[in-house]
Amino acid sequence: MQDYPIGRTDIPWNEDEKDEWLKSQTIQRSYADEVLSKFIRISKDFKKNHYGVLPIDASRYPLYAFTTSKWDVNKPNVLITGGVHGYETSGVQGAIEFLIHHAPRYSRHFNFIVAPCVSPWGYETVNRWTTNAYDPNRSFAPISFSAEAQLLMDFVKGFISSEPKALLAHFDLHETTDTDNSEFRPALAARDGLHIDKWQIPDGFYTVADTKKPQLSFQQAIIASVEKVTHIAPSDDEGRIIGAKIISTGVICYDKSSLLLCGGFTDAEYVTTTEVYPDSPNATPQSCIEAQVAAITGGLDFLLSHAK
Repeated sequence: MQDYPIGRTDIPWNEDEKDEWLKSQTIQRSYADEVLSKFIRISKDFKKNHYGVLPIDASRYPLYAFTTSKWDVNKPNVLITGGVHGYETSGVQGAIEFLIHHAPRYSRHFNFIVAPCVSPWGYETVNRWTTNAYDPNRSFAPISFSAEAQLLMDFVKGFISSEPKALLAHFDLHETTDTDNSEFRPALAARDGLHIDKWQIPDGFYTVADTKKPQLSFQQAIIASVEKVTHIAPSDDEGRIIGAKIISTGVICYDKSSLLLCGGFTDAEYVTTTEVYPDSPNATPQSCIEAQVAAITGGLDFLLSHAK
């Protein structure tokens, strides 16, 4: 049964319905004020790279990534991505917070590529999708329908193409929110003409490892670090988290490359997708940002101790 205001029951959206959806989206916050303005506080140890613009408004949505200024080919390389889903605020702000306050001390050991806000239109409209109603985190294909995904892939792959070690690790910063059930899953069902059940939203932090290379000790180190800041998600009534089997406390797996997730587009040995729950009565916006930072620092500390 259709429970979304756009579309017809059991029939995927046509182009007119996608356009109707796009016209219903509104600007709710400022990318310039909340994201771009903070870049001035980032150390000169990191170079600001303008790697593209979103076609809907090139002047409003420039895309930036920060890279280690004195790139050392003898150091391992780490990718951090925030705001692939633009509405997931703590991923964006956590990436910026890491760059400002923590990245300089870790730059002795790692080269960094940090893209704080991959989907700025989604950030401003508090949206999961792109302007053409695609989920950017299901769009990391060799040729993508998402400008956000394509531009990021082109930049990262171009930047490390001559690197013998490519990427050691990739931290992709996300949130799971109550709007998954109230807005985004109903919209997905309407767009695709399918029935999609709501899921039990996990109350707490968890990580999504890659099925092909879960690196469980790495994930557990992240959980241990975040647990000092906020609570870890328990299993749901079926002993799962968002329908996936738990392989360790607060850790599940997805096959990231087959699902075309951001975490699957590189050959990084250590990959994690962080998931913060900002709607928890036990969370605050600041604690969610701190959880994202703790996930990065906990993972990096593990790599310093264990990765060769």
